[in-house]
Amino acid sequence: MKLNQLSLTNFKNISEARLEFSGKVNCFLGNNGMGKSNLLDAIYFLSFCKSFSRVNDKMLIKRDENFAILCGKYERKSVDEELTMGLSFGKRKTLKRGGKEYDRLSAHIGSFPLVMVAPQDIDLIRESGEERRHWMDVVISQSDPVYLDHLIRYGRALEQRNRLLRDGSVDPNLYGAVEVMLDMSAEYINAVRAEWIAKLTVIFDRYYTAIAGTGEHVCLTYQSQLNRPDTNMQALLDEARRHDEIVRHTSVGIHRDDIEMELDGLPMRRTGSQGQCKTFTIALRLAQYEFLHRATGMRPLLLLDDIFDKLDASRVEHIMELVTSDSFGQIFITDTNRTHLDEIMGRTGGDYKMWSVENGIFTPTHQ
Repeated sequence: MKLNQLSLTNFKNISEARLEFSGKVNCFLGNNGMGKSNLLDAIYFLSFCKSFSRVNDKMLIKRDENFAILCGKYERKSVDEELTMGLSFGKRKTLKRGGKEYDRLSAHIGSFPLVMVAPQDIDLIRESGEERRHWMDVVISQSDPVYLDHLIRYGRALEQRNRLLRDGSVDPNLYGAVEVMLDMSAEYINAVRAEWIAKLTVIFDRYYTAIAGTGEHVCLTYQSQLNRPDTNMQALLDEARRHDEIVRHTSVGIHRDDIEMELDGLPMRRTGSQGQCKTFTIALRLAQYEFLHRATGMRPLLLLDDIFDKLDASRVEHIMELVTSDSFGQIFITDTNRTHLDEIMGRTGGDYKMWSVENGIFTPTHQ
């Protein structure tokens, strides 16, 4: 899959931009705060209908404006496709594919697969399990629409049960109706997550070794209350019922799942250096890319936002070798250091484009 053209109006600090891309490498050079990452976020938004930074949609509209428009022209499975996203104050966002508006935005997820590597990825290691669950859900949903449907159903049922608990309801029939939905969706979500972690770990270990060398060993372990022998969601809810009535929220279930991330048998969040954590998250994202390629039959767009900071020269070299290989498709990369970009472009055999970025304005440049 390729993004051939992108048009933006009033998106973050970008008033107007019209860009035509290389099918291989597209580089954006500029100081921090100039709009490089905003462009990548626009591309991300067209795939996921939300910002990578997860800010409110209103925050994506340029200050003092009341609307934003994003339009991308793609080549997907040898067919030309066009996506148009509209944002405006006081109205719901709209997404049109080939001029036809989606009834449900969730139906779009996974159609235009994408992987973004960004400095915020450190949160996958440092922050709470909510970050890692969100990551799992974003990746799996791109390859399994049934999973996304169960995730939405589970979220709605969980919200309903929590409302019953907050209201102090003691009606077993009300709880029973909600908990049937929780149990059904939790079983599917748990099984898919377990299978996904098992597959991803093998790919991830290979990428980490390719970047860092053979002296370090990484591991991912899926942690879920449903992994206990002879248990299911309904049993967990029954067991925690009295406790949940006291605290007035649902304390058990797949919304409490997590991933243990280890380096040489020790938790990354406690022992990993800045360089090791950066390598860890980049390897995770590259493994995510390969998983999606296999699952969807398409090469996702790869967005690399300022990824070389805090990495030694050897690891930078290995990453550049990986992402410019035939295993990866179209790449969009930002940096404040032209040296890195020149080295990457030198590996592409001339199939690249480059822009300098200043105050939301993108100017084509040449070597």
